[in-house]
Amino acid sequence: MADLKKFRLEVISPERIFYSGEVEMLELTTTEGEIGIYADHIPLTTIIAPGVMTITEAGSQLKQAAVLEGFMEITQDKVTVLAQSCEWPEEIDTNRAQEAKARAERRLKSTDENINMSRAELALRKSLIRLEVAKNK
Repeated sequence: MADLKKFRLEVISPERIFYSGEVEMLELTTTEGEIGIYADHIPLTTIIAPGVMTITEAGSQLKQAAVLEGFMEITQDKVTVLAQSCEWPEEIDTNRAQEAKARAERRLKSTDENINMSRAELALRKSLIRLEVAKNK
């Protein structure tokens, strides 16, 4: 099978340049749904929702990371992801993610009307994403 055309990908978080390199494909979740990006994708700016980001490097080598919200800009020759938070599987503290999951589940089961349910749902989703990515260590 012929190699796919590559494009430049930069993933930037507030703490660091998370990823920078030439890739064949990028998959992630936006507020509009799942998106897969190859070279020569139409220009687009979109909001990233919490989810698993899959980077396909040369030779179909996959890298996965947890991405917890942000923005993405696709231009003719480059994709830039500005993420609130990004974590490789080995960076995820699974104990902390399990505790966050349990806390969020308790809040969602609570009858306390002062609890922000949307915030609890988002916390649960983020913890589940972290746990999903961490299992690929």
